Amino acid sequence: MGGFLGFGKKKDAPQTAEPEKKDFFGRLFDGLSKSSAKLTDDVTGVFTKKLLDQQTLDDLEEMLIRADMGPQAAAKITGMIAKDRFNREMGDDEVRRALADSIADVMKPREKPLDLTDGARPRVVLVVGVNGSGKTTTIGKLCWLLSQSGAKVVVGAADTFRAAAIGQLGVWAERSGASFVAKGQGADAAGVAYEAAALGKAQGADVVLIDTAGRLQNRAELMGELDKIMRAIRKVDEDFPHETLLVLDATVGQNALSQLEAFRTTADITGLVMTKLDGTAKGGVLVAIANLHALPIHFIGVGESAEDLQPFDAVAYGRALAGVKT
Repeated sequence: MGGFLGFGKKKDAPQTAEPEKKDFFGRLFDGLSKSSAKLTDDVTGVFTKKLLDQQTLDDLEEMLIRADMGPQAAAKITGMIAKDRFNREMGDDEVRRALADSIADVMKPREKPLDLTDGARPRVVLVVGVNGSGKTTTIGKLCWLLSQSGAKVVVGAADTFRAAAIGQLGVWAERSGASFVAKGQGADAAGVAYEAAALGKAQGADVVLIDTAGRLQNRAELMGELDKIMRAIRKVDEDFPHETLLVLDATVGQNALSQLEAFRTTADITGLVMTKLDGTAKGGVLVAIANLHALPIHFIGVGESAEDLQPFDAVAYGRALAGVKT
């Protein structure tokens, strides 16, 4: 797939692929440094004996659980590492490489680029998540990156609970040259979503991005409003939305799993975005999610800039999480 989300790069964008690859992995490696440092320290402690015996495997499994990978993924990865290596001597470097490969194997089935050029236009993307997950910032980054790739974008600020969210999206839309649909704080969120979808269809836009208020999974009335938004945009076109992305915050660790489970009972989640991986040592939670939920992981966020929102790459993630540079 060429370009970003299926759209071609602008003519003035860099055309040399190799520096982009280095920048991509460099940002990912730096972003996951807190998580990889935790794992590396634990690996060094576990493999003082060097021999991969049952005690070492048990210690390794506990280490992976402490790294927020959860018991199921930890057991699976430990089993992968033990295969053909049991009772063999392994140094720190070898076990980190084996760990990187095993993490990649667990996560590879969830690696799926989001192509927004596939199908009728506009492609309508609804973005959901709890308060503070980085949802509004993620939409802003997507808007900017799509616009840089030549896509015509409409943004709908349907998080009408927070004036700051409306203002933040307005800045991103203006910077990106995107059309912006918003009303005042407290306005009907479903009405904003409807207008954004209708404007995107009338303008022949490529993509419509719709923000929603942060849903607390234990607040039935907020989940009900999400359903109202879905019904509103389907009045414009029964196929809307084409994608419903759930944004999860890595810093909450295992709580991200309960959020995901709650949203899957309420909305037809089509893909995931994991943010704030640069601000936590809990990057292993994405391994747990990949192991337990058959949902595509489209993007990960490893910093503040738009370029730090990256398409998910299982091999690169495994290497960066295990601290393997080359």
